[in-house]
Amino acid sequence: MKQETEEQQDFVKEVTKMSDDFDRWYTDVIRKAEMADWSGVRGMMVVRPYGWAMWEAITRAFDDMIKESGHENWAFPLLIPQQLLIKEAEHIEGFGPEVAWVTRAGAAKEELEEPLAVRPTSETIVGHLIRRYIQSHRDLPKLTNQWNSVVRWEMRSRLFLRSREFWWQEGHTFHASAQEARDEVALILGYYRSIAEDWLAVPVFGGKKSPAETFAGAVYTMTLEGLMRDGVALQMGTSHYFGQNFARAYDISFSNKDNERELCYSTSWGISTRLVGALVMAHGDDSGLIVPPRIAPIQVVIVPIHRDPESRAKVEAFIGGLATELKAAGIRHRVDWRDERPGDKYAHWELKGVPLRLNVGARDADAGTVEMVDRLSRQRVSVPASGIGRRLTDELEAFQKKLFERALVYRRENTFELATLDEVVAHFKERGGFVWVPWSGDTECEERIKAEAGGVTIRTIDPDARPSGKCIVCGKPAEYRVALAKAY
Repeated sequence: MKQETEEQQDFVKEVTKMSDDFDRWYTDVIRKAEMADWSGVRGMMVVRPYGWAMWEAITRAFDDMIKESGHENWAFPLLIPQQLLIKEAEHIEGFGPEVAWVTRAGAAKEELEEPLAVRPTSETIVGHLIRRYIQSHRDLPKLTNQWNSVVRWEMRSRLFLRSREFWWQEGHTFHASAQEARDEVALILGYYRSIAEDWLAVPVFGGKKSPAETFAGAVYTMTLEGLMRDGVALQMGTSHYFGQNFARAYDISFSNKDNERELCYSTSWGISTRLVGALVMAHGDDSGLIVPPRIAPIQVVIVPIHRDPESRAKVEAFIGGLATELKAAGIRHRVDWRDERPGDKYAHWELKGVPLRLNVGARDADAGTVEMVDRLSRQRVSVPASGIGRRLTDELEAFQKKLFERALVYRRENTFELATLDEVVAHFKERGGFVWVPWSGDTECEERIKAEAGGVTIRTIDPDARPSGKCIVCGKPAEYRVALAKAY
């Protein structure tokens, strides 16, 4: 076994080192791995095919989950009349600074009679329209979802994480009882956990948001929080319980079994293209991406190595058989016939994070073997070409598990228990990670933590803990155990 280091160094030098400047590294990797770029319209990105393919893998996985449980995809309008948006006051107050408005239209650029909001989220337009289709308890539950883009006028933009336009799914469901709606919130959070852990290989903490971090207009918000390799947390999915708040504002009601009118109970939930940014920050290294096999656009790349027409013909014939077997095994693969040096190709595919690489030369063809390189270890191993589809299927599954375990170890090494505010302040001056602390539940205590610890927030409330200690701020008996972190 050998480790690769020197033959791709020249190419890798183009990417800022993670340890030197994490933010610059992140942008370098995304742009040079051809995932996304800035569009020329301030704060708005173009997602390139390699990045979009990762998002497509996420969408297919989640779409299968929700369709299995009876959800249906809809398409709702992009533009929302002002009068609809302001009906739920708390909701619009939460989104007010981020809303983009259309006020003029047509060749003459005439003023519209009423300003139209470009959706920052769709609760208001969905609520207004869905009531047409809910009359009786027999029409419930109404389980809707849509795949779309939204616009939020972010002042500080980052590719995938905070662009002014981003892509997501947003689910909106309507129920006859509070318990059914609460069960829906929990069901979706479970789906999101599967996407994060089983597909993206990112371990997450899950639980309820504090009141200050709850989605505008919701009774409560459930969240999943992952830890990136700079020690900063990233919210990776939220599921909200609205009770009857939106139903009351938009008069979404039904005739119950006693033939009495009753307001619906509703939920909403969403994951977005920020999950593509999450896999970059959770798994990458100084050489670029490391993509989980389950969502990798290319799971295996084959690099032919030849010196003359005769050796090329031999290698090409041999690779033809390999490619046929990989296709039969359902492995997403590519053969790199570009006119580049092998070392440049190696570095190119390392940057793009392809899990496995097969180097194939004339001697390999003669011996009936291939040289396999694992993106995580970079170790070269000679393996038989016979049964390669079965072998690589197992290797990819093992790679997925190793990547998750690597992220789990990193989170474990960067998760702490502290008992006082002074300890928390001192900790976040020196490092990041998650810090679990006891909290009274008092909003003033939460605000003081944020103010004194440099923007640190409560990311989630532990759903299982029954703390017996004292609040780190006020010293009163703790009601909750909460995870603190700096967050994107």
